[in-house]
Order: sequence, then C-alpha cells, then structure tokens
Amino acid sequence: MNKVLVEIFLPAANRSFDVYLPLESKMSEVLVLVSTLLSDLSDGKYKAMGNPVLCDTSSGIIFNINMAVAELGIQNGSKLMLI
Repeated sequence: MNKVLVEIFLPAANRSFDVYLPLESKMSEVLVLVSTLLSDLSDGKYKAMGNPVLCDTSSGIIFNINMAVAELGIQNGSKLMLI
C-alpha cells in the first residue's frame, strides 16, 4: 500500500479530519494538497495561504518539507496538526 491514513487536527476549525497521504510524496507537495483540502472542508474557517506547517500533534515536531512522508516515519494512525 502506498498511502497512510492519518488524522489531521485543524485548530482554526477546532476539528480533525482523516486524510490519506501518499508515502512517496515530499511533504512540500502534501502540504499544498492538504491545506487546500482542509480549506474546503472547514467551511471557510481555514484559508489555504502563506506557508502552512504540518507537525506531530503529540511532540510538536515540525516535519521537514524536503523529505518524503515515509522518510518522516508517518504511518497509519499518526496524529498531525496543520497550522
């Protein structure tokens, strides 16, 4: 399987969303897709603009945008936060 199912918390909307992330894609590509998707799903509470940041919810570690999802250790059930 080349995708993982993660939970992304969006503080701007105070909601979490389940999203599939492609393991081979770089985080920079994933950020563009995820921020656009969550902008649509949040009913305008989050606007996809600027430089979004995706981090690990429990540790607060910000993911390196130059690495692939698989290289970052993201796996099924990972809990992330989009700021």
